[in-house]
Amino acid sequence: MKIYSWNVNGIRAVYKKGFLDWVEEENPDILCLQEIRVQKDQLIDKLKKIDGYNSYFNYGERKGYSGVAIYSKKEPLAVHNGIGIERFDEEGRVIIAEYTEFTLVNIYFPNGRSSKKRLQYKLDFHEAILKYCEELKKDGKRLVICGDYNIAHTEIDLKNPEDNKDKSGFLPVERAWIDKIIEHGYVDTYREFYPDEVKYSWWSYRTKARERDAGWRIDYHFVSKDLLNEVSDAEILTEVMGSDHCPVMVELNI
Repeated sequence: MKIYSWNVNGIRAVYKKGFLDWVEEENPDILCLQEIRVQKDQLIDKLKKIDGYNSYFNYGERKGYSGVAIYSKKEPLAVHNGIGIERFDEEGRVIIAEYTEFTLVNIYFPNGRSSKKRLQYKLDFHEAILKYCEELKKDGKRLVICGDYNIAHTEIDLKNPEDNKDKSGFLPVERAWIDKIIEHGYVDTYREFYPDEVKYSWWSYRTKARERDAGWRIDYHFVSKDLLNEVSDAEILTEVMGSDHCPVMVELNI
């Protein structure tokens, strides 16, 4: 089973850039999207229902902002939106799909660059997500936690670490949270297979960073340790265009 995650930076925008052709060609078993930036009444039928997939959406209350989606060949046992905390759920950042073998948590983490208030919001979100996932684990769930984390974990995960050490996305407090979830038994699947590989998943549009491959690896699939033996591969699909992010993939022997 191949699970893909992609921050599309607007599902309507990526649709115009060949999104459906890519889905047909790549043929993911499950596709998680972040930053769909659309409301229910703005979504065309071709995106509401892709042939061969069950589709689920969590729309942010603010128009043109945030939002997540899951397309799944296999119908989940249940799908839930949000984590039960209004200040986070109103932004449409989390959608959870339960399967027999695992529970999938698709997350668009906040960006903390705009203000100290938004950075604090991001840090609060981190703690709330970890608590939520720990409760799922206590209930016996094996977890896949994917999405745009908006954090580069170590210096190998961005092109210019020294220049960005004081910017949200690479702050010590943010990187320490990644350390914390690892300590709690979650595994960065890409690093598990490629511990020294330099590969990025996001490049700034403003600086034409993709042309120079001056990127950041901020899109992840973490899994709970009890699922790790089922993970057979992980990839970053840098050749896929259409967004300022590229898709990332994890493959499970399920």
